[in-house]
Amino acid sequence: MHFSAVHAALAGLRECRTGIDIGMDMVTDIAMDLVDAPEGEDRQGIKKMEAMMVEFAKLDREINTFVDTVEQAIAEVHQQPPEAICQLSARVKEDFAEKVDVLSDAELLQHKKVLALKDVIESSSSQESAVNGEEVDEDITVTQSQVNFNCPLTQMEMVNPVKNKKCNHHYDETSILSLIKARKRQQKKCSCPVVGCVNRDVKKSDLVLDPIVKRMIQNQKGRGNKK
Repeated sequence: MHFSAVHAALAGLRECRTGIDIGMDMVTDIAMDLVDAPEGEDRQGIKKMEAMMVEFAKLDREINTFVDTVEQAIAEVHQQPPEAICQLSARVKEDFAEKVDVLSDAELLQHKKVLALKDVIESSSSQESAVNGEEVDEDITVTQSQVNFNCPLTQMEMVNPVKNKKCNHHYDETSILSLIKARKRQQKKCSCPVVGCVNRDVKKSDLVLDPIVKRMIQNQKGRGNKK
């Protein structure tokens, strides 16, 4: 049995996830602009951005669930009589509905980009106690001086910087996840690639996206382009 049309449709859904990812980054950027606004935090606007991020997370989860459901159904129908394909559409709808019914809205709050947005807002709110803008700028300068924008694995500028919650070191997301997978295949623990770090067990769950550092990198690029 051939499922070229189905696979093409799934490929389109996977491309939608790329668009969702871009949309989530835009929401984070807007939220950071609202927090950094001269007039102070726009709480209503920030709440809207938080709600929008959760909606993006929900859509992302539903697409992932649907793709997994279709792929599972196709794998199983290959092992059944040819007439089983006639029931494929109804079966996918039923299985997808069952899986969606048991999903918890609380899980959406654990989406990596929802957590990253929360960290941005909380970090910015903690700076609200600064007496004036100079103190905030000083904090940003200190933070920037403490972070190397180059990934310790590739020595290239990070594209999607993630921070290790255990040792506070930063890596490019793609590079560190590749290293973790490689070590897992070797049945070894993944050590932090930063020279001198004593963290010998880096896990995917330890990593959080750092949109603040990502924005610093983008701002640095912007300043470089103006020269």
